[in-house]
Amino acid sequence: MGNTGNYLDSTRQLLRDYKVMGEKAMSQIPEQKLFYRFNEHSNSVAMLVNHLNGNMLSRWTSFLDSNGEKPWRERDAEFEEAITTPQEIWAKWEEGWTCLFAALDPLGEDDLMRIVRIGDKDHSVVDAISRQLAHYASHIGQIVYLAKIFAEKPWQTLSIPKGKSPRYK
Repeated sequence: MGNTGNYLDSTRQLLRDYKVMGEKAMSQIPEQKLFYRFNEHSNSVAMLVNHLNGNMLSRWTSFLDSNGEKPWRERDAEFEEAITTPQEIWAKWEEGWTCLFAALDPLGEDDLMRIVRIGDKDHSVVDAISRQLAHYASHIGQIVYLAKIFAEKPWQTLSIPKGKSPRYK
């Protein structure tokens, strides 16, 4: 397999790792805090999950064959308080990731230089995937940050624990 095959394998694994990171972070947040906003300009974890869901469904539904900005998507509504229960958060989370992997997993090396459209801009498949990877990582980072603030029990680290770095050199 060439370098581009490694790109797909690497990207798939990174996305799975980010999914797990988000899940481990959210599982440490007390249920009532999943909906908390610091102010009118900030997002709750529920809003971030709703936005990730909307983005994933729009981008990855018919990924190779249709515009990644679907006409049915209502991006602004993703940042309203539409989700009201933890069960809805987890359902939206799974729905988005399921859609993503259903589109990403079958891709092969020959697909990587194909052109897909997102909104009014053409992207190679590589660029479209990289764009989404960066976008999802940023929002999952926000979720992790909020989880660290909201955790009521001792934080269960998602990576190398503080003071343990020498073991990983």
